[in-house]
Amino acid sequence: MLARLSIRDIVLIERLDIEFSRGLAVLTGETGAGKSILLDAFALALGGRGDAGLVRHGVEQGQVIAVFDVPKGHPASAILSDNGLDDTGEMILRRVQLADGRTRAFINDQAISVQTLKAVGSALVEIHGQHDERALVDAATHRRLLDAFAGLEKDVAALEVLWDARRAANTVLDEHRADMERAAREADYLRHAADELRKLAPSDGEETALAGRRTTMMQGEKIAADLREAQDAVGGNHSPVPALSAAVRRLERRAGNSPALVEPAVKAIDAAINALEEADQHLTAALIAADFDPSELERIEERLFALRAASRKYSTPVDDLAALAAKYAADVALIDAGADQLKKLEIAAAEADKRYSTAATRLSAARAKSAEKLNKAVNAELAPLKLERAKFMTQIDTDEKSPGPQGFDRVEFWVQTNPGTRPGPLMKVASGGELSRFLLALKVVLSDRGSAPTLVFDEIDTGVGGAVADAIGARLARLAGKVQVMAVTHAPQVAARADQHLLISKDALDKGKRVATRVNALVADHRREEIARMLAGAEITAEARAAAERLLRAATA
Repeated sequence: MLARLSIRDIVLIERLDIEFSRGLAVLTGETGAGKSILLDAFALALGGRGDAGLVRHGVEQGQVIAVFDVPKGHPASAILSDNGLDDTGEMILRRVQLADGRTRAFINDQAISVQTLKAVGSALVEIHGQHDERALVDAATHRRLLDAFAGLEKDVAALEVLWDARRAANTVLDEHRADMERAAREADYLRHAADELRKLAPSDGEETALAGRRTTMMQGEKIAADLREAQDAVGGNHSPVPALSAAVRRLERRAGNSPALVEPAVKAIDAAINALEEADQHLTAALIAADFDPSELERIEERLFALRAASRKYSTPVDDLAALAAKYAADVALIDAGADQLKKLEIAAAEADKRYSTAATRLSAARAKSAEKLNKAVNAELAPLKLERAKFMTQIDTDEKSPGPQGFDRVEFWVQTNPGTRPGPLMKVASGGELSRFLLALKVVLSDRGSAPTLVFDEIDTGVGGAVADAIGARLARLAGKVQVMAVTHAPQVAARADQHLLISKDALDKGKRVATRVNALVADHRREEIARMLAGAEITAEARAAAERLLRAATA
């Protein structure tokens, strides 16, 4: 699945591109050639801890790119989707390490957080060995691995749905119970306040409307006298209209004798009379609008006083009294009807809890049964790995008082390295070499379930040789039939089983002033020569070459 690892300006590496094939790829070479640097760079691309010391001396930054072909539906694709990133099927993980210690992370050339890069990297690759924080020794992953081995993923997903329903039902119940308790403590006050506000019956915007009406009425009272006086002058006893009308009639009688003199004056007086009559109409309308019932003004003022008194009493703006009245009425209703609702919610919560508990209990039983099968399968792999006296066991602690989304169980892989010794957690009990072999046995069993699609083993064969190294190689090859496997090894028995053999070497440059790490793919005679070196050491003998040839033939038999 890993198509290419590209490294730029990392310690001892100026420029390096490695194409990986499917199956088992081994990296061999002398101690100090740079194998650890390659793994450090790979871990950096997968979201590992950055380190300014990784940058090649004299440059401002280094960069590592890991390219993966990811099938649809892979968990890494879901992580991209959850973070709003594009998934094209090919994932390009890029990490830039600056010389000042800062790092930047990218997926498909989109800037992301290191946490997101690490999540994607963990879904794609497991590194076992010097980078065990990414591997099976994390007890938090053991339950998931057991569930994957047993094919219980759908059961766990269904249990998580029941857990959410259970939690939601209990949250509603707790909130209702708290509301009832609060309402009960304030029952007398609530009933009095609800009754008082119900009788007051405030409405939204009422204060503004009443205040506006009162202002209009009070202003009308002040100008009413002036309006009446003006109306009397225009259309009352002191109106000039009668006199003007009589004058017009006299002038019209004379119009026949001197029309040019009379008609303009008649038209002007007619216009004046019309204007005065229009003014009289406006004044009459104004007097009607200004007229009010004193008792209405008194009622308005009393209502405003009552509303504002309630506002002060309940420390609430007048415009919010209607909402407060509704709240108090609801609280009183809750007191009256809450007991029945509480019973319904208690029944719903109990039913949700029962459904969850039943499913969690059933899941615990399935895990216990599957744990026995897992133990048997892993223990069957231990004898060839020179762990015939050791025992693997899956420890399941079930506590129904500590439920969670995945059930009651805490799962941890334990081992017993020798009969009569005390079993304990895998990471604490097994030594370095034993731990690597336990992990290999476990990965062989779990290879097609719950495993990342690319596995990296860093010197898993340390401290073993002969038949044990051959058994390790055989199991790595079996693993490589289902997932991509990369192994850093010093064991010729492991190297002989590789589908791809990469030689890590260190070359002197600039007349010995600096060195650089190189990676070369070995085939045919070059591969046999490297395996012979691994067998014989510095001086390669004919016997070593013959032994290397036998290992290669045996690996392909």
